[in-house]
Amino acid sequence: MDISIDFMRRIAQAAAAETLPRFRSQGAVANKEKGSFDPVTEADREAERAIRALISAEYPDHGILGEEHGSENISSKHVWVIDPIDGTRAFISGLPVWGTLVGLTVDGDAVAGMMSQPFTGELYYANASGSHYEGPGGPRKLTTRKTTKLAEATLFTTTPALFKGAARERYDQFEKQVQLARYGTDCYAFAMIASGSVDIVADPGLKPYDIVALIPIIEKAGGVVTTFDGGPAEKGGDVVAAATPELHAAAMAALRG
Repeated sequence: MDISIDFMRRIAQAAAAETLPRFRSQGAVANKEKGSFDPVTEADREAERAIRALISAEYPDHGILGEEHGSENISSKHVWVIDPIDGTRAFISGLPVWGTLVGLTVDGDAVAGMMSQPFTGELYYANASGSHYEGPGGPRKLTTRKTTKLAEATLFTTTPALFKGAARERYDQFEKQVQLARYGTDCYAFAMIASGSVDIVADPGLKPYDIVALIPIIEKAGGVVTTFDGGPAEKGGDVVAAATPELHAAAMAALRG
């Protein structure tokens, strides 16, 4: 099935109505994880509630999996996967590199998705017509860079600290092989692969709502997204995305050792 850009815009607008007024507002932050720090804000919860209401009204038979409000009807052929604010740490720090992620799976495969960054006025989305951008500079179809060599690549990861033990040693060696490595930016880095500004993103320990929306955006722009061992990324895990199949194979080999 195809998802209209109009529906994606409506989702982005509904989420922005909840997130933007609370961005840089010094609102309350709760911690979801005892013994660690996994922040959640009122903006997260209310944005997801608004998104779920739109999906339920438009597609009442579809399932929904959300980071903040759990799952419903996920045995359905069609399941929407929601992260209302991917990058809550950036959000509470006042950095505009968070985004709203909403993706659709059909029989477990990610087929459509959107990443909205309302503070910068950007919308990245993919549907049956391909991968697209709307925002500053005007609308355009997205395409990845044609980088094939690690030595010419720009790499992002949230932080090398997420790699543990031998995996950290492999990551450190991997980073030495690329031209430029940068940290942070969560979903924004993945969107930059589709837009042709970044070549590789490697992030361990992702959840489905961290990646499902981004898979079709990258794939329909010419990139590749899998787990480190080459499996499908829709269920999360250790995920690597790259601008070209050749670069993806090189990155995967480096990360597996």
